Amino acid sequence: MAIKKQYLKSKPVAKVTLSLPAEAAPEAKKVKVVGDFTSWKKGIEMKKLKSGEFKATVELPVDNSYQFRYLIDGKNWENDWAADAYVNSGVSPEENSVIAL
Repeated sequence: MAIKKQYLKSKPVAKVTLSLPAEAAPEAKKVKVVGDFTSWKKGIEMKKLKSGEFKATVELPVDNSYQFRYLIDGKNWENDWAADAYVNSGVSPEENSVIAL
């Protein structure tokens, strides 16, 4: 997995591209990225590429950090293996991925 951060000069946001590789969810039909930037609801649908990888790009304000996870087929959760950090989710023994901008 890789997290690509592109800081914009024109405004205080960054375009963040999140990727879930095919080997992390080989049978997945749909993947959403869900986090505090989506209020842990609904999520952002990721696009499945021909390679089987899922990708999504979001714009997030800089000078902040954000927790998130990937929701696979509406039932399984996966962290980003390339996250900047991991923190306790507070609702289960699992951890959330963190991206710092």
